[in-house]
Amino acid sequence: LLLEATLLQLVSGSHHPFYNGFYYNHIMNDMGNGQDKVDYFNGAKLVVETSKDPVYSYNGANVTLPCHYRYEPDLGDKRKIRIKWSKLRDDYTKEQDVMVAIGKTYVAFGDFKGRAHLHRAGKHEASLVISDVHLKDDGKYRCEVIDGLEDESDVVDLRLQGIVFPYQPPRGQYKLNFHEAEQVCQDQGAILANFNQLFQAWSEGLDWCNAGWLADGTVQYPIRLPRKPCGGVHLAPGIRSYGPRHRHLHRFDAFCFSSALRGEVFYLDHLDGMSLEEAKQSCQDAGAEIARVGHLYSAWKFLGLDRCNAGWLADGSVRYPIVKPRPNCGPAEPGVRSFGFPSKGRFGVFCYKER
Repeated sequence: LLLEATLLQLVSGSHHPFYNGFYYNHIMNDMGNGQDKVDYFNGAKLVVETSKDPVYSYNGANVTLPCHYRYEPDLGDKRKIRIKWSKLRDDYTKEQDVMVAIGKTYVAFGDFKGRAHLHRAGKHEASLVISDVHLKDDGKYRCEVIDGLEDESDVVDLRLQGIVFPYQPPRGQYKLNFHEAEQVCQDQGAILANFNQLFQAWSEGLDWCNAGWLADGTVQYPIRLPRKPCGGVHLAPGIRSYGPRHRHLHRFDAFCFSSALRGEVFYLDHLDGMSLEEAKQSCQDAGAEIARVGHLYSAWKFLGLDRCNAGWLADGSVRYPIVKPRPNCGPAEPGVRSFGFPSKGRFGVFCYKER
């Protein structure tokens, strides 16, 4: 009865915050206008701000993700705060730790070791520098500033300039589960594309009627020209989605993403052409390796590679890149043409040499 009476008193009549070992100085005060006044631990509001626009970079570059914090009103004295950067995952699972810093001491984690540090050119700056940007660095990053029990954060979007290309393996259409799709993209010098990358590719003209895996485990495909086999003629252009699929049981193609190259792609040929094994050896003799599909797409997109000669690639496919369409070089649109995966035949070869 005494406990019940005490709880009723707290609910009905008390204007004092409940005490559970320390005071939350986060008090809601009814002003009568539907707004609340917020008090803070040290009498100042902590504000964290990052770039509202995406930050663009490319594979192999160095990039700075801006983040600044301040107090309102300004406290003046420099305070010892903790700064934490983390990367948000495409599938909304647990965030990936990037680095933590207190004062001049910092620790970077996982794949960011040796590549991530803070840039502190000015007062209250907490910007993150990532060197030697990798394809999988693309995504959203959280800048979190912790001052005692106060904790504020903001998010900045890092986007890599790149190209999305659909991929299916030699054994045919819809043969890849999610994990196999991840691997085939990696084998082609790329990664599974995310939705933002696919949407950007669609806005630039990508139209593909085969469904493919994305990095978040969903299956989607981009349609510019609605037609019966691709969702129907009555649907508007856009990204068609099957939603999340079972990552082991369901099988589709893949949408891969590749960025700018760290090297160059060049073409070699012999008078009588080459088998696939001869093509690989020719690239090695030239101090290079046989190019992957991602290399060829990136060279076409970013370096303007234009070659009306079919050549072997590392996966056993035969393709060629066209920037300026012309007679006897395929369709009237620019693109990377494919001859599929011929079991026989003699062709030239596209080689890749890293700088």
